[in-house]
Amino acid sequence: MTHKDFPGLTLLPDSCMLSSCVRLVPTTVRPVHSLICNSSRSFMDLKTLLSSLNDFASLSFAESWDNVGLLVEPSPPHIVNTLFLTNDLTEEVMEEALQKKADLILSYHPPIFRPMKRITWKTWKERVVIRALENRVGIYSPHTAYDAAPQGVNNWLAKGLGACTSRPIHPSKAPNYPTEGTHRVEFNVNHTQDLDKVMSAMKGIVDVSVASFPARIDDEQQTRISLNCTQKALMQVVAFLSQNRQLYQKTEILSLEKPLLLNTGMGRLCTLDESVSLATMIERIKRHLKLSHIRLALGAGRTLESLVKVVALCAGSGCSVLRGVEADLYLTGEMSHHDTLDAASQGINVILCEHSNTERGFLSDLQDMLGAHLENKINIILSETDRDPLHVI
Repeated sequence: MTHKDFPGLTLLPDSCMLSSCVRLVPTTVRPVHSLICNSSRSFMDLKTLLSSLNDFASLSFAESWDNVGLLVEPSPPHIVNTLFLTNDLTEEVMEEALQKKADLILSYHPPIFRPMKRITWKTWKERVVIRALENRVGIYSPHTAYDAAPQGVNNWLAKGLGACTSRPIHPSKAPNYPTEGTHRVEFNVNHTQDLDKVMSAMKGIVDVSVASFPARIDDEQQTRISLNCTQKALMQVVAFLSQNRQLYQKTEILSLEKPLLLNTGMGRLCTLDESVSLATMIERIKRHLKLSHIRLALGAGRTLESLVKVVALCAGSGCSVLRGVEADLYLTGEMSHHDTLDAASQGINVILCEHSNTERGFLSDLQDMLGAHLENKINIILSETDRDPLHVI
């Protein structure tokens, strides 16, 4: 296979590479033997890399409305030497990524969100896709999967508050049920009844799994039927059981819920080890986000000297996550005018830092974490041109 930067160079499989190679600092002129020596540490197949990224933070954590994962894929095989991290993939950032020879761009926000009916030179997002394809650069977006992850964006944002304990505001649920179906139906069948008929009828319904075991009720030997089914199949099960009044009256129907995932979910509710003044908290947040200014809405009856013990936070746009949460302070990037008024009327202080300012700093931590997770097999670099579009002047 060949690398896009060196079309005449054939790359050896990992098993053929030298086992002890020193990683060289890139220079203007790269000798062929240096590239070969470095290959065992500096390249990953795209599919292998995507699998490792999913192991780091599963895309199943993402919200159902989100568009996450591999958004642009060059024709296979595609080898990744340089992974380029950015919060937003603008045209300026794309130009930087191409100059730095990126093979895969990890854009926290998905540059493709709404469906595209055509790919032309008309809009900036279409041009980004075109340039990626022309230059064989993949685009991957984790977005809300990284918001929910235990080591993700919201966890990083909470680090700026000081010593505290935190939990997700909206916990994530396991992507798969421990059992099949959304409901469990249980009932007993007397041996005098036609057990075979009941079992045959249940097994004949699509999306139903049936189990049976002996049970003794009031010294009478019976058979306990337990079945899992989908919402749609449940109606058919109930229709059959209701034909036998005695059977149906003793039927139990349970709604199955996916188990919650520990430390995973949207937003964070943080309880400080020690209360601090609002003024102190503002300075901590500015320092953590490297901002000279933030926007503040004082809660009713609050001052800069009011104590803060509980902080509810959500990176990005936090309206839907923070709404109704009891806290001394809401911390997010942006919030609607009316949601801000509602929070302030309840005595809750609101700090707004602009959308991506509450996310971008996470990328430095991500660079280190991915480097360790991927065992430094590829180069991981941060965008230097990526920035929030809003500035205080």
